[in-house]
Amino acid sequence: MNTKMLIEDDLKHIWHPCTQMKDHETLPIIPIKSGKGVYLHDFEDNRYIDGVSSWWVNLFGHCNPYINQKVKEQLETLEHVIFAGFTHEPIIRLSKRLCAIAPKRLVKCFYADNGSSAIEVALKMSFQYHKNRGEKRPFFVSLENSYHGETIGALAVGDVKLYKEVFEDILLQTIQTPVPKDQTQESAIKAADALEQIFKEKAAQISAFIIEPLIQCSGGMNMYHPLYISLARKLCDEYGVHLIADEIAVGFGRTGKMFACEHANVSPDFMTLSKGLTGGYLPLSVVLTTQKVYDAFYCDYAEFKAFLHSHSYTGNPLACSAANATLDIFENESILEKNQEKIALIASKLEQFKILPNVQKIRQMGMIAAVELDVYPIDFRVNLKIFEYALKKGVILRPLGNVVYFMPPYVITCKEIETMMDVAYEAIVSLNRL
Repeated sequence: MNTKMLIEDDLKHIWHPCTQMKDHETLPIIPIKSGKGVYLHDFEDNRYIDGVSSWWVNLFGHCNPYINQKVKEQLETLEHVIFAGFTHEPIIRLSKRLCAIAPKRLVKCFYADNGSSAIEVALKMSFQYHKNRGEKRPFFVSLENSYHGETIGALAVGDVKLYKEVFEDILLQTIQTPVPKDQTQESAIKAADALEQIFKEKAAQISAFIIEPLIQCSGGMNMYHPLYISLARKLCDEYGVHLIADEIAVGFGRTGKMFACEHANVSPDFMTLSKGLTGGYLPLSVVLTTQKVYDAFYCDYAEFKAFLHSHSYTGNPLACSAANATLDIFENESILEKNQEKIALIASKLEQFKILPNVQKIRQMGMIAAVELDVYPIDFRVNLKIFEYALKKGVILRPLGNVVYFMPPYVITCKEIETMMDVAYEAIVSLNRL
């Protein structure tokens, strides 16, 4: 296949996400031919370490033989069936397993197609819960600097101006509360005090408080102390507000535990999952919630309290098979325990960045690490320069503004971690020469 022709045909017909397409006048788009393990291969026989897990979805490598096998087996039996009035074995098995490993009280699963859709479900479900009980609560509270997706409801509860600002006129009215500024307990307590003030004034009008537990991924990988989650849970209980835990990016072992809420020993009222749910194979998301929430919708048809939300591909059997295979690998290969060695290696490799004059901060939580650089002029495009440098060295890094981060698949070896982080180090050093 001719790479040049592929690029030309792509740019002629395709509009890529989160991209200023004019950039591709000078920055070639890269057609990928295949993937295996931690590597992606292009048509020119170059290979790249996938340091960002292909947008944080891939856990056990590209073309994982076991997941491949399970998806192929399912393909020979049932590819899809309407999920209203029908069910199938893969989703029943998956739901039982998710409820077994989720924080306590989360016993019901509602499925959607992607992370943003799961957020929409959780927001709507929380609002209708209160409405079914005779209360009108139009407000949602979220953290400053938060990101929950790019559909309208998810965008409304986010606070990253780059995504949100242009759409302000058509968004839900939401309330943002200060996020802990760092990973200290003092910062967590201060931010919780601010949240309580909002609840004191408006709790009767608030349906839910939504958080990304421990790490605001799209918000520059900002990290905070688990104490904040504990304090938020107590405040939500005290003021009768739902707690939504958006674990789409941080679930399935990214923080070192299966779910980030476990660091605080907290069970939310809603937990949203996607990305790693299928190991990076197929679109699938789920909202886990409580029996209490479920019961508020359970009634005679004529009461019209059912939750009328659907997606055509809800509960797709192929996606559920990939998800079950992903959980099999967690169970059979002691992944969380094995990752501890890699977490320690990432921590040791982060130390080398501290001596660089253009590095402001470093931070880590589990298998996610970030190096925050000085703020450069907007036209300097620091993230693009690092992206291009790393590509030439065979590593995919996609910095968030001035934050270089690492979120590799768990199949990455210690040697590959060293390569990934050394290339990032070299890329940051190279900025001083420009």
